[in-house]
Amino acid sequence: MTSESSGRFDLVIFDCDGVLVDSERLIVKVEAQICRERGWDLTESDVIREFVGLSDEAMRARLSELVGEDLGPDWDAEYADRYRSALARDLEVVPGVAGLVDRLHGAGVPTCVASSGSHDKMQLTLGKTGLFDRFAGRIFSATDPGVKRGKPAPDLFLHAAYQLGADPVRCAVVEDSPYGIEAALAAGMTPFGFAGSVIPANRLAGDGVTVFGHMDQLAALLGLPDAPI
Repeated sequence: MTSESSGRFDLVIFDCDGVLVDSERLIVKVEAQICRERGWDLTESDVIREFVGLSDEAMRARLSELVGEDLGPDWDAEYADRYRSALARDLEVVPGVAGLVDRLHGAGVPTCVASSGSHDKMQLTLGKTGLFDRFAGRIFSATDPGVKRGKPAPDLFLHAAYQLGADPVRCAVVEDSPYGIEAALAAGMTPFGFAGSVIPANRLAGDGVTVFGHMDQLAALLGLPDAPI
């Protein structure tokens, strides 16, 4: 990929849940309900602390540890319709995202999505919020064949950069979870921690991380020129 941008980054990689779409609040609520129904003593705060940002495989492994059960890969298949229903009914785009992506494209800065979620899930969430066409052909999942390990490993972000021909050191990653930020740092990329979802700013902060609270702030942080009046 040859970028037309002369700015700070040649590729901006967006996480999906909690960054592009305000889905984490909905998912956390459903997951906490499922835990209660199964007799697991995990609150919404526990779900946020332990699982937000993890791949499905990593989440299953961690949940197995916490509840003392060896959960199979399809342990939550019976709840799939409940997740889809909540997202289809209540999901909204994160404010400021559409304008930000348009500004990046207008400035010649390529973008993509790299999420722990499946392609089917992103088809639903990005489709419902009108973002799918903005990223079509540049959407990557932890379930992709080229990704051996999900977040917090760097594999997904490195896979996205490789597929788009971008040097990792010239990539920015927009994340809303400590696991995603850890993955970005491990990939040699520059993380921007979005504190407008369910995880507070203090849990995103760290060396090399720029934390911000609203998408309207990100264009300047990424070094984009001022929008025309």
